[in-house]
Amino acid sequence: MNTEHVLRYPFEPPPALAVPPQYASLRSTQPVVEVQMPYGGRGWLVTRYEDAKLVFCDPRFSRAAAAGKDIPRMRPQPAKETSIIAMDPPEHTQLRRLIAPSLTKRRTEQLRAHTKKIAQELVAAMVADGPPCDIVADFAVPLPINVLLKLLGVTIEDTHRLVAAADVVMSSTSHTAEDVTRARQDLAQVINQHIAARRENPTDDLLGTLVSAHEAGERLTDAELLDITTALLVVGWETTTCQIANFVYLLITYPEHMHWLLAHPEATPKAVEELLRYTPLSNGADFARVATEDVSLGGVLIRKGDAVLVSIPSANRDEAVFAAPETLNLTRPDNHHLAFGHGPHHCVGASLARMVIQVALKTLIEGIPGLQKAVPDQEVTWRSGSILRAPTSLPVTW
Repeated sequence: MNTEHVLRYPFEPPPALAVPPQYASLRSTQPVVEVQMPYGGRGWLVTRYEDAKLVFCDPRFSRAAAAGKDIPRMRPQPAKETSIIAMDPPEHTQLRRLIAPSLTKRRTEQLRAHTKKIAQELVAAMVADGPPCDIVADFAVPLPINVLLKLLGVTIEDTHRLVAAADVVMSSTSHTAEDVTRARQDLAQVINQHIAARRENPTDDLLGTLVSAHEAGERLTDAELLDITTALLVVGWETTTCQIANFVYLLITYPEHMHWLLAHPEATPKAVEELLRYTPLSNGADFARVATEDVSLGGVLIRKGDAVLVSIPSANRDEAVFAAPETLNLTRPDNHHLAFGHGPHHCVGASLARMVIQVALKTLIEGIPGLQKAVPDQEVTWRSGSILRAPTSLPVTW
């Protein structure tokens, strides 16, 4: 890497859910560009769709080589070596094989009725309380966390403790490394209690299945169990919560889309795919990969040992792949977005997230068809110092 001036990254987020304009410029002029990260120094930022897919799939870009090291990143702490997101095949493949059967589309569809029941109860409570209500606190937070706890077979009385710890773990600049360590320890204390209980009394829920699972005669270690369960609860719940809040924000900001979706409920799955493509969930690129040898990428020579980060929001707005990418088109055909990643690390919980979001939007707009913001747009508050973009509060009325 050169010693000349480099871009500071992540870029300053524009208002609401707009995508930073720098991405469009970079895709046309410098699709692979050197950037200065908040932690760990400099890395290479990838902004085009095809380059992103290559990085996601090419074994020369390693997650394991980045684990536990002070590499370029957004968060104070690097990924742990035992985390599934920090593994490469074959270790990653073996561990994923244990998890995947519990998160197939068929298995998650079995949770649809339960998810719908919770969503209907939450909407009914909002209607009974009367406007204004907060979509985040009253709907987007409790729905996915209750579905995940049902899937895992876990009862956690103090969900506020879980929510608070998860927010810290997903922070970028709003908490220190010591804060993140304490939050992880708090989560570990709760989760380890449930793991120990499953070892004493096996169950057939997801956590029980993971506890008793084995691959080639080897059981999952306690560290692996803890990391997988933490990822499901923190990453799975918090990203889904953010996306529900984001999508509701977009639908009530552009009510013509909400009215169309209300009139065409059968189009909900396709509409969700477009919302996933269009909406920038992250404030930047995290979870770097390290080049294990020299690689040419987007006209740039990536040296062995260099860190490479992929901007999914930029890849999902690539003009070379998506027609009119800046337009929210709920009937967009052939929508092969990268919201859930691609390749070996494609989100194992994608089917579950899709199902929960579909149920959430359909239940909400059918239950409260006149939904609208209860405050001016400039008064909607947004996350700060987090790797995720979403409103912290979204007051609505009807």
